[in-house]
Amino acid sequence: MRLPLITICAILVLTSLYPQENSFQALALDPILTKNANAIVRLDEMKIDVASHKSITYTVKQVVTVLNKLGNSSARTQLYYDKEKKIKNIDILIYDQLGKEIKHIKRKDFQDLSTADGFSLYNDDRLLYHRYTPIQYPYTLEFTYEVESSDTGFFPPWYFISGYLVSVEKSHYEINFADETLKPEIKEYNLDGITYDKKETSNSILYSAENIPALKQEYLSPDFLDIVPRLKVRMKHFNLKGVDASVADWNDLGAWIDNELLKNRDDLTEETKMTVHELVKGTDDTLEKARIIYQYVQDNTRYISVQIGIGGWQPISAIDVDKVKYGDCKGLSNYTKALLKEVGVESYYVVVHAGNAKIDFDKDFSILQGNHAILAIPYNDEYYWVDCTSQVNPFGYIGDFTDDRDVLVVKPNGGEIVRTRSYLNGQNKQLTTASFKVSDKGTLTGEVEISTTGVQYSNRLHLENETTEDVVKYYKKFWHNINNLNIGSFNFLNDKNAISMKETVSLEANNYASTSQDRILFGLNPFNKIEHVPKRYRVRKRPFEILRGFLDIDEYEINIPSGYSIEALPATQNIKTEFGEYAMSIELKDGQIIRYNKSFALNAGTYPPEKYKEYRDFRKKVAKQENAKVVLTKNKVN
Repeated sequence: MRLPLITICAILVLTSLYPQENSFQALALDPILTKNANAIVRLDEMKIDVASHKSITYTVKQVVTVLNKLGNSSARTQLYYDKEKKIKNIDILIYDQLGKEIKHIKRKDFQDLSTADGFSLYNDDRLLYHRYTPIQYPYTLEFTYEVESSDTGFFPPWYFISGYLVSVEKSHYEINFADETLKPEIKEYNLDGITYDKKETSNSILYSAENIPALKQEYLSPDFLDIVPRLKVRMKHFNLKGVDASVADWNDLGAWIDNELLKNRDDLTEETKMTVHELVKGTDDTLEKARIIYQYVQDNTRYISVQIGIGGWQPISAIDVDKVKYGDCKGLSNYTKALLKEVGVESYYVVVHAGNAKIDFDKDFSILQGNHAILAIPYNDEYYWVDCTSQVNPFGYIGDFTDDRDVLVVKPNGGEIVRTRSYLNGQNKQLTTASFKVSDKGTLTGEVEISTTGVQYSNRLHLENETTEDVVKYYKKFWHNINNLNIGSFNFLNDKNAISMKETVSLEANNYASTSQDRILFGLNPFNKIEHVPKRYRVRKRPFEILRGFLDIDEYEINIPSGYSIEALPATQNIKTEFGEYAMSIELKDGQIIRYNKSFALNAGTYPPEKYKEYRDFRKKVAKQENAKVVLTKNKVN
């Protein structure tokens, strides 16, 4: 990005007119930082002082030059706090492109809001927030604040880069501690991708880095946490909402949760004890007992979040859940655990990081983490995983919310890292069968049946609880490639024991086929076209990850109109790669029925960047075949 001489002269003149103590002008930035960037973090600085295991202070200064409107989200103007976390100072300065101050936002200008989210019963978090509306680009925002907290269980981590399309000019992370017993432990992630400096003394640790270029997100990139250079930090002796802890490993953390957060919270009323014993009367198998108790919890409780004080980590007591018939994930899991214990079924409380992304607990670095609680029920040398917040999930089904990740299982004698159930490739199956006919006017009429298992089951589970109007809207969107679609009747069969869903839909679509003189042209697969082609990259820089594999099978019988013959049919296909397989075959029966069979299997895995072109070529070939059409010709009359 070479600037013309006249521009350089103009910059020098204007800068001399506005001498600055800072250097936050935004006219002649290093091309290393502007490349692929919507915003540039000029300075990201955090200084932490640890006075004791229950007293921490940190000061933060973040200076961000926003280059365009897409970079606004990188200029932070908000800060959360609660009873344990006090904001001592907070301030914002805005500079124009020359580095001249144009606005000063003080604490009195911030909005002080409750973070009540509409579904939490209790939530004492608050938010100091200011929305700055830019009048020009580029501009620079300087955000400074100071925080005092008695919570040291969640020690501030550090990200050398905060997101995609954001570069960093200077990054500074400093921890000072009063004595060796307060020295935190640090684990480094992905630092081989940056140039950094680390300095340690008897009472301080300092990390610094400069000129970190922006990252561009690539299609199928691994999770950002697996890419970004960052630090995890913990104190072995910490305080959480007034509760002390000494934790060296996951075993210790599990024991602390069991002894401090779960202890004496499983009492039940005599009436409830009698109720659950009556429910399992005559049942000897512990798994069947667990299934009955789980159904009882689903039928008699509902989910409401609790995010107040230690309640953010400690469940409300089982007897209170039993009384009010609601709770959060912690309360409902603890309540279900208490019911199971009463009927002689062992179960363990589990802390997990839930969500579609699979975020593991680091086996080698125990730290308070996670955003959800479930149960693990041991049975015949394996665990059955149960999410007690769901009122629709079958027993033992966790779907893609908590599947295939390392979690903390809390046992009476300590914690253990265990991997939750994985739904692998062909287990995530969708079978689509259809019988339909195409008329000589181009109209499609018929019936479709979709059967799903594994993760694909959870994608369809919501349908049985939707209104007729919403179901019709769903199918019209799902089959968006079919113009003039009309949904007739539909029916759902949810087999919770087999954990499978079956949908039966009758439909009609005018002008599905193209008619021209004596010919009819139409696509062979109206109901499940796999036609996505991944984005092309000249040079792929990072590995790509297929997070969940699946298997789709389509089996159709297509009746063609009488008086017509097939002029052209696509050839049989069989494509095999390490990423998956595609097979398609067509058979003609009695001259009037086309039997269409297709299978598409995609394999989960992480693949090196040099294989991305092969993967894209595979998907291109599949997409081409999915658009295959048949041509019918009207028979000649002798």
